[in-house]
Amino acid sequence: MRGRMLFYFSLLLMGIAGGQAWSQTYPVKPVRVFVGYSPGGSVDTVGRIFAQKLTGELGQQFVVENRPGAASNIAGDLVAKSPPDGYTLLMSSGTALGTNMAIYTKMPYNPLKDFAPIAMLVYQGNALVVNPTVPAKTVKELVALAKARPAQLNFGSGGNGSSQHMTAELFSKMTGVKMVHVPYKGGAPALVDLIAGQIDLVFSPLPEAIPYIQSGRVRALGVTGGKRSANLPDLPTIAEGGVPSFEFEGFLGIAGPAGMPKNVVARLNAALNKTLTADDVKKRMYDLGLRLAGGTPEQLATHMREQAALMIQIAKDAGVKPVD
Repeated sequence: MRGRMLFYFSLLLMGIAGGQAWSQTYPVKPVRVFVGYSPGGSVDTVGRIFAQKLTGELGQQFVVENRPGAASNIAGDLVAKSPPDGYTLLMSSGTALGTNMAIYTKMPYNPLKDFAPIAMLVYQGNALVVNPTVPAKTVKELVALAKARPAQLNFGSGGNGSSQHMTAELFSKMTGVKMVHVPYKGGAPALVDLIAGQIDLVFSPLPEAIPYIQSGRVRALGVTGGKRSANLPDLPTIAEGGVPSFEFEGFLGIAGPAGMPKNVVARLNAALNKTLTADDVKKRMYDLGLRLAGGTPEQLATHMREQAALMIQIAKDAGVKPVD
Protein backbone atom coordinates (compact mmCIF):
# COMPACT_ATOMS: atom_id res chain seq x y z
CA MET A 1 0.00 0.00 0.00
CA ARG A 2 2.74 2.40 0.98
CA GLY A 3 4.62 1.69 -2.24
CA ARG A 4 1.54 2.42 -4.29
CA MET A 5 0.96 5.71 -2.44
CA LEU A 6 4.55 6.75 -3.09
CA PHE A 7 4.10 5.88 -6.74
CA TYR A 8 1.00 8.09 -7.08
CA PHE A 9 2.65 10.87 -5.10
CA SER A 10 5.60 10.74 -7.49
CA LEU A 11 3.23 10.98 -10.45
CA LEU A 12 1.54 14.00 -8.85
CA LEU A 13 4.86 15.76 -8.35
CA MET A 14 5.87 14.99 -11.91
CA GLY A 15 2.57 16.40 -13.13
CA ILE A 16 3.03 19.61 -11.16
CA ALA A 17 6.62 19.95 -12.32
CA GLY A 18 5.59 19.22 -15.88
CA GLY A 19 2.79 21.80 -15.69
CA GLN A 20 5.18 24.43 -14.36
CA ALA A 21 7.73 23.66 -17.05
CA TRP A 22 5.00 23.82 -19.72
CA SER A 23 3.86 27.18 -18.42
CA GLN A 24 7.40 28.53 -18.38
CA THR A 25 8.03 27.49 -21.98
CA TYR A 26 4.69 28.87 -23.21
CA PRO A 27 4.04 29.54 -26.03
CA VAL A 28 5.26 26.60 -28.11
CA LYS A 29 2.89 27.24 -31.05
CA PRO A 30 0.98 30.17 -32.61
CA VAL A 31 -1.64 31.93 -30.48
CA ARG A 32 -5.01 33.06 -31.86
CA VAL A 33 -6.25 36.46 -30.69
CA PHE A 34 -9.92 37.02 -31.45
CA VAL A 35 -11.38 40.48 -32.00
CA GLY A 36 -15.14 40.90 -31.96
CA TYR A 37 -15.24 43.78 -34.44
CA SER A 38 -14.58 44.40 -38.12
CA PRO A 39 -11.04 45.12 -39.39
CA GLY A 40 -10.00 48.76 -39.25
CA GLY A 41 -11.75 49.64 -36.00
CA SER A 42 -10.01 50.73 -32.82
CA VAL A 43 -10.11 47.32 -31.12
CA ASP A 44 -8.75 45.65 -34.24
CA THR A 45 -6.02 48.29 -34.66
CA VAL A 46 -4.85 48.07 -31.06
CA GLY A 47 -5.13 44.28 -31.12
CA ARG A 48 -2.83 44.03 -34.11
CA ILE A 49 -0.27 46.37 -32.54
CA PHE A 50 -0.06 44.29 -29.37
CA ALA A 51 -0.19 40.98 -31.23
CA GLN A 52 2.85 42.04 -33.23
CA LYS A 53 4.70 43.08 -30.07
CA LEU A 54 3.83 39.80 -28.30
CA THR A 55 5.11 37.90 -31.32
CA GLY A 56 8.48 39.58 -30.93
CA GLU A 57 8.52 39.31 -27.15
CA LEU A 58 7.47 35.66 -26.79
CA GLY A 59 8.85 34.15 -29.99
CA GLN A 60 5.61 32.73 -31.44
CA GLN A 61 3.06 34.21 -33.82
CA PHE A 62 0.09 35.95 -32.18
CA VAL A 63 -2.48 36.01 -34.99
CA VAL A 64 -5.50 38.33 -34.91
CA GLU A 65 -8.77 36.85 -36.17
CA ASN A 66 -11.92 38.96 -36.57
CA ARG A 67 -15.31 37.58 -35.50
CA PRO A 68 -17.63 40.60 -35.62
CA GLY A 69 -21.21 40.62 -34.44
CA ALA A 70 -23.45 41.05 -31.38
CA ALA A 71 -21.18 43.76 -29.95
CA SER A 72 -18.33 41.21 -29.78
CA ASN A 73 -20.41 38.53 -28.02
CA ILE A 74 -19.66 36.10 -30.86
CA ALA A 75 -15.91 36.39 -30.29
CA GLY A 76 -16.38 36.43 -26.52
CA ASP A 77 -18.42 33.23 -26.57
CA LEU A 78 -15.88 31.50 -28.81
CA VAL A 79 -12.99 32.33 -26.47
CA ALA A 80 -14.91 31.64 -23.26
CA LYS A 81 -15.65 28.10 -24.48
CA SER A 82 -12.15 27.35 -25.82
CA PRO A 83 -9.58 25.15 -24.06
CA PRO A 84 -7.92 27.18 -21.27
CA ASP A 85 -4.41 26.54 -22.52
CA GLY A 86 -3.43 30.09 -23.45
CA TYR A 87 -3.62 29.58 -27.21
CA THR A 88 -7.00 31.27 -27.66
CA LEU A 89 -7.27 34.84 -26.37
CA LEU A 90 -9.75 37.70 -26.61
CA MET A 91 -8.80 41.29 -27.37
CA SER A 92 -11.82 43.39 -26.48
CA SER A 93 -13.25 46.67 -25.36
CA GLY A 94 -15.45 46.53 -22.29
CA THR A 95 -18.33 45.00 -24.26
CA ALA A 96 -17.36 41.32 -24.25
CA LEU A 97 -15.52 41.83 -20.97
CA GLY A 98 -18.66 42.68 -19.02
CA THR A 99 -20.53 45.75 -20.20
CA ASN A 100 -22.70 43.75 -22.62
CA MET A 101 -24.49 42.49 -19.51
CA ALA A 102 -26.24 45.88 -19.50
CA ILE A 103 -27.98 45.34 -22.84
CA TYR A 104 -28.24 41.60 -23.52
CA THR A 105 -30.82 39.62 -21.55
CA LYS A 106 -29.41 36.27 -22.70
CA MET A 107 -25.62 36.17 -22.71
CA PRO A 108 -24.11 32.92 -24.09
CA TYR A 109 -21.40 33.19 -21.42
CA ASN A 110 -20.76 35.09 -18.20
CA PRO A 111 -17.97 37.64 -18.81
CA LEU A 112 -17.22 37.96 -15.11
CA LYS A 113 -16.91 34.20 -14.52
CA ASP A 114 -15.89 32.60 -17.81
CA PHE A 115 -12.73 34.61 -18.51
CA ALA A 116 -9.26 34.71 -17.02
CA PRO A 117 -8.39 38.45 -17.08
CA ILE A 118 -4.83 39.05 -18.28
CA ALA A 119 -4.17 42.77 -18.63
CA MET A 120 -5.88 46.07 -19.24
CA LEU A 121 -4.04 47.85 -22.03
CA VAL A 122 -5.48 51.32 -22.61
CA TYR A 123 -8.29 53.69 -21.69
CA GLN A 124 -10.30 54.83 -24.70
CA GLY A 125 -12.43 57.93 -24.93
CA ASN A 126 -14.86 58.78 -27.72
CA ALA A 127 -15.30 61.86 -29.87
CA LEU A 128 -18.72 63.23 -30.75
CA VAL A 129 -18.50 63.67 -34.53
CA VAL A 130 -21.17 64.71 -37.01
CA ASN A 131 -21.50 64.73 -40.77
CA PRO A 132 -20.41 68.20 -42.02
CA THR A 133 -23.92 68.80 -43.40
CA VAL A 134 -25.42 68.65 -39.89
CA PRO A 135 -26.13 72.29 -38.90
CA ALA A 136 -24.42 72.15 -35.52
CA LYS A 137 -20.89 73.28 -34.72
CA THR A 138 -20.98 72.94 -30.94
CA VAL A 139 -22.45 70.55 -28.41
CA LYS A 140 -25.01 73.16 -27.38
CA GLU A 141 -26.10 73.62 -30.99
CA LEU A 142 -26.46 69.86 -31.44
CA VAL A 143 -28.63 69.59 -28.32
CA ALA A 144 -30.82 72.44 -29.58
CA LEU A 145 -31.10 70.78 -33.00
CA ALA A 146 -32.01 67.41 -31.51
CA LYS A 147 -34.68 69.00 -29.33
CA ALA A 148 -36.11 70.81 -32.35
CA ARG A 149 -36.15 67.53 -34.31
CA PRO A 150 -37.06 64.83 -31.76
CA ALA A 151 -36.33 61.28 -32.94
CA GLN A 152 -35.15 62.57 -36.32
CA LEU A 153 -31.38 62.61 -35.80
CA ASN A 154 -29.79 59.15 -35.91
CA PHE A 155 -26.54 58.00 -34.38
CA GLY A 156 -24.40 55.03 -35.37
CA SER A 157 -22.48 52.73 -33.05
CA GLY A 158 -20.32 49.62 -33.05
CA GLY A 159 -23.30 47.57 -31.92
CA ASN A 160 -25.84 47.28 -29.11
CA GLY A 161 -24.08 47.77 -25.80
CA SER A 162 -20.89 49.15 -27.35
CA SER A 163 -19.21 52.18 -25.78
CA GLN A 164 -20.51 54.31 -28.67
CA HIS A 165 -24.06 53.16 -27.99
CA MET A 166 -23.92 53.64 -24.24
CA THR A 167 -22.18 57.02 -24.54
CA ALA A 168 -25.01 58.23 -26.77
CA GLU A 169 -27.62 56.89 -24.35
CA LEU A 170 -25.94 58.69 -21.46
CA PHE A 171 -25.78 61.88 -23.57
CA SER A 172 -29.47 61.59 -24.48
CA LYS A 173 -30.42 61.01 -20.85
CA MET A 174 -28.42 63.96 -19.54
CA THR A 175 -29.61 66.39 -22.24
CA GLY A 176 -33.18 65.18 -22.62
CA VAL A 177 -32.93 64.60 -26.37
CA LYS A 178 -34.35 61.71 -28.39
CA MET A 179 -32.28 60.16 -31.19
CA VAL A 180 -32.51 56.95 -33.22
CA HIS A 181 -29.86 54.26 -32.72
CA VAL A 182 -28.38 52.52 -35.78
CA PRO A 183 -26.08 49.65 -34.69
CA TYR A 184 -23.23 48.36 -36.89
CA LYS A 185 -20.77 45.47 -36.61
CA GLY A 186 -18.01 47.82 -35.52
CA GLY A 187 -17.14 51.48 -35.30
CA ALA A 188 -15.39 51.63 -38.67
CA PRO A 189 -18.51 50.78 -40.73
CA ALA A 190 -20.46 53.36 -38.72
CA LEU A 191 -17.93 56.04 -39.64
CA VAL A 192 -18.13 55.07 -43.33
CA ASP A 193 -21.89 55.64 -43.28
CA LEU A 194 -21.45 58.86 -41.32
CA ILE A 195 -19.15 60.25 -43.99
CA ALA A 196 -21.58 59.09 -46.68
CA GLY A 197 -24.41 60.95 -44.95
CA GLN A 198 -26.42 57.84 -44.08
CA ILE A 199 -26.36 58.75 -40.37
CA ASP A 200 -25.99 62.07 -38.59
CA LEU A 201 -23.54 61.47 -35.76
CA VAL A 202 -21.36 58.95 -33.95
CA PHE A 203 -19.67 58.89 -30.57
CA SER A 204 -16.63 57.41 -32.26
CA PRO A 205 -13.60 55.90 -30.48
CA LEU A 206 -10.75 58.39 -30.80
CA PRO A 207 -8.44 56.04 -32.75
CA GLU A 208 -11.08 55.75 -35.48
CA ALA A 209 -12.17 59.37 -35.41
CA ILE A 210 -8.87 61.27 -35.32
CA PRO A 211 -7.85 60.77 -39.00
CA TYR A 212 -11.28 61.90 -40.21
CA ILE A 213 -11.32 64.87 -37.83
CA GLN A 214 -7.90 65.98 -39.01
CA SER A 215 -8.85 65.59 -42.69
CA GLY A 216 -12.10 67.50 -42.21
CA ARG A 217 -14.32 64.66 -43.40
CA VAL A 218 -16.26 64.82 -40.14
CA ARG A 219 -16.86 67.68 -37.71
CA ALA A 220 -15.89 67.07 -34.10
CA LEU A 221 -17.91 68.72 -31.37
CA GLY A 222 -16.30 67.31 -28.22
CA VAL A 223 -14.60 64.42 -26.46
CA THR A 224 -16.25 62.25 -23.82
CA GLY A 225 -13.44 62.00 -21.27
CA GLY A 226 -12.90 64.14 -18.21
CA LYS A 227 -9.96 65.85 -19.90
CA ARG A 228 -9.23 67.02 -23.43
CA SER A 229 -7.35 64.64 -25.68
CA ALA A 230 -3.61 65.35 -25.68
CA ASN A 231 -3.43 65.31 -29.48
CA LEU A 232 -6.69 67.27 -29.98
CA PRO A 233 -6.07 70.05 -27.43
CA ASP A 234 -8.44 72.54 -29.06
CA LEU A 235 -11.41 70.17 -28.93
CA PRO A 236 -13.41 70.72 -25.71
CA THR A 237 -14.82 68.00 -23.54
CA ILE A 238 -18.57 67.52 -23.76
CA ALA A 239 -18.80 68.81 -20.19
CA GLU A 240 -17.03 72.00 -21.28
CA GLY A 241 -19.35 72.16 -24.28
CA GLY A 242 -22.48 72.49 -22.21
CA VAL A 243 -23.34 69.15 -20.55
CA PRO A 244 -22.02 69.56 -16.99
CA SER A 245 -20.57 66.45 -15.31
CA PHE A 246 -20.68 64.42 -18.53
CA GLU A 247 -17.80 61.92 -18.61
CA PHE A 248 -17.39 58.55 -20.27
CA GLU A 249 -14.26 56.55 -21.01
CA GLY A 250 -14.00 52.91 -22.04
CA PHE A 251 -11.11 50.47 -21.93
CA LEU A 252 -9.43 47.75 -23.99
CA GLY A 253 -8.00 44.59 -22.49
CA ILE A 254 -6.96 40.99 -23.10
CA ALA A 255 -8.41 37.89 -21.47
CA GLY A 256 -8.50 34.13 -22.02
CA PRO A 257 -10.80 31.29 -20.99
CA ALA A 258 -11.29 30.76 -17.26
CA GLY A 259 -8.97 28.12 -15.86
CA MET A 260 -5.81 29.16 -17.70
CA PRO A 261 -2.62 28.18 -15.84
CA LYS A 262 -1.57 31.02 -13.54
CA ASN A 263 1.98 30.93 -14.87
CA VAL A 264 0.71 31.44 -18.42
CA VAL A 265 -1.46 34.37 -17.32
CA ALA A 266 1.52 35.83 -15.46
CA ARG A 267 3.81 35.40 -18.48
CA LEU A 268 1.34 37.14 -20.80
CA ASN A 269 0.71 39.90 -18.27
CA ALA A 270 4.44 40.56 -17.86
CA ALA A 271 4.96 40.65 -21.64
CA LEU A 272 2.05 43.06 -22.15
CA ASN A 273 3.17 45.40 -19.35
CA LYS A 274 6.67 45.42 -20.83
CA THR A 275 5.23 46.24 -24.24
CA LEU A 276 3.42 49.24 -22.78
CA THR A 277 6.79 50.75 -21.81
CA ALA A 278 8.17 50.59 -25.37
CA ASP A 279 8.67 54.04 -26.94
CA ASP A 280 7.10 53.04 -30.25
CA VAL A 281 3.99 51.71 -28.50
CA LYS A 282 3.72 54.87 -26.37
CA LYS A 283 3.87 57.03 -29.49
CA ARG A 284 1.39 54.90 -31.38
CA MET A 285 -1.10 54.97 -28.52
CA TYR A 286 -0.67 58.75 -28.24
CA ASP A 287 -1.30 59.14 -31.96
CA LEU A 288 -4.46 57.06 -31.56
CA GLY A 289 -5.68 59.22 -28.69
CA LEU A 290 -5.41 56.44 -26.11
CA ARG A 291 -4.17 56.54 -22.51
CA LEU A 292 -1.90 53.73 -21.34
CA ALA A 293 -3.18 51.47 -18.58
CA GLY A 294 -1.38 48.22 -17.69
CA GLY A 295 -1.48 46.58 -14.28
CA THR A 296 -2.28 43.16 -12.87
CA PRO A 297 -4.90 40.59 -13.89
CA GLU A 298 -6.67 41.34 -10.61
CA GLN A 299 -6.90 45.03 -11.50
CA LEU A 300 -8.47 44.17 -14.85
CA ALA A 301 -10.95 41.86 -13.10
CA THR A 302 -11.94 44.67 -10.75
CA HIS A 303 -12.34 47.13 -13.61
CA MET A 304 -14.48 44.65 -15.54
CA ARG A 305 -16.85 44.30 -12.57
CA GLU A 306 -17.02 48.05 -11.98
CA GLN A 307 -17.64 48.89 -15.64
CA ALA A 308 -20.32 46.22 -15.95
CA ALA A 309 -22.13 47.67 -12.93
CA LEU A 310 -21.80 51.20 -14.34
CA MET A 311 -23.19 50.21 -17.74
CA ILE A 312 -26.08 48.33 -16.16
CA GLN A 313 -26.97 51.48 -14.22
CA ILE A 314 -26.66 53.73 -17.30
CA ALA A 315 -28.89 51.38 -19.29
CA LYS A 316 -31.45 51.32 -16.48
CA ASP A 317 -31.44 55.10 -16.05
CA ALA A 318 -31.70 55.72 -19.79
CA GLY A 319 -34.47 53.17 -20.25
CA VAL A 320 -32.48 51.20 -22.83
CA LYS A 321 -34.52 48.28 -24.11
CA PRO A 322 -32.62 45.00 -23.61
CA VAL A 323 -31.70 42.83 -26.59
CA ASP A 324 -32.38 39.08 -26.54
